[in-house]
Formats: sequence, C-alpha cells, structure tokens
Amino acid sequence: MRPDKIDDLVREQAPYVFDRMFSAMDKVRERMERACLALADAKVPYAIIGGNAVAAWVATRDEGAVRNTQDVDILLAPADADAATQALSSVGFVRAMTTGVTMFLDGPEGKPSQAIHVIWAGEKVRADYPVAAPMVDRSIEIEGKRIVELLSLLEMKLVSNRRKDQVHVLDMIGVGLIDGTWLEKLDPALVTRLQTLLDDPNG
Repeated sequence: MRPDKIDDLVREQAPYVFDRMFSAMDKVRERMERACLALADAKVPYAIIGGNAVAAWVATRDEGAVRNTQDVDILLAPADADAATQALSSVGFVRAMTTGVTMFLDGPEGKPSQAIHVIWAGEKVRADYPVAAPMVDRSIEIEGKRIVELLSLLEMKLVSNRRKDQVHVLDMIGVGLIDGTWLEKLDPALVTRLQTLLDDPNG
C-alpha cells in the first residue's frame, strides 16, 4: 500500500485507533483471567507462559518496561488435555488445531492470533528443539495465577529463539531479572544464546 493511502486510512480510522488499542489489551487480559479461573475451578494444573509470563515477571521490577502481547500461552500436562478442554469450553473457548498447535479459540468465530495457545509440558514444541517444555509444577503463584518460574521461562524463550523471544529475554535483562549468573543454571545447549544477548543486546 502506498504511503499516502496508509495516511488516508489512518485519518479515516483516527477517532477509533486508541479505543481499539486499549480494547485489544483489555481483551487479552480478560481471556487470560477467564481461562485461568476456569482451569483453577476445575483443578487442572496450568502455568501462564509466553509474553504474558514475561510481562508479569518484568512488572515485578518495572511496570513501565512491560510489553503488551496479543495472545495467551498456557502450559498444560498432556494427561490433562480432556479436563482442560472441558474447563475451557465451559467458559466459551473452542478447541482447535492450527499449523500443528493446539489452541482454544475465543468462540466459534475466534481468530488464532487471539486464542489461548497450548504448550504441552515435558514435550518438545519442535523435534529439533534442544530442550523440552518444563513440567507444569515449575511455576509459582502471582496474584492468584500460576506463572511459569523464571528459569523455565528463560529456557523456553532461548529454545524458541525467534526475534520476539530474544526481545523478551532482553526485556528481562534490562530490568535486572537476568544477568551473567544465570549462564551456569541453563542447559548447556542454551548458554551461547544467552551469552550473545548479554554481550550484544542490540545485535
């Protein structure tokens, strides 16, 4: 799209841009709250992972450094798949599979980009990943929600190692959650990845 057309589009939508922005953020939080409450009520163990877990940990040091995310990632045990499906279905989520990822759409017309995305505990997300996802009990409670512990979160981000995962690690480094002392805690396959980010955060 030509720059002038983009400018025209922005002007047309201008009265609603910030409403949409804040509405999107509120919807992510509402989905997370609804999913966590449903799983807790059904006594299904879970842990929040991904961008929301990073945001929660970063907020313990500096709320101004929190980065928003558009979806909700949750760690579940494979043995609890049916119980989790029943619990989440009871509050409006619809189980689906997209590009090999189990997710729960927010209703029949829900978008995959705005779904609850599931990672299975103890399994590798991809066969070539050096480390499997952590077990669900590798989590702590923060304000009534189960959040994956910091070391496991760091490992998951380093394993995935996409640019957005690297940025999340840099966010945690930036607020002092992660530093060079964490290198000795990591699986050896991940040490170089963290060292690279510590050495050259702008690389």
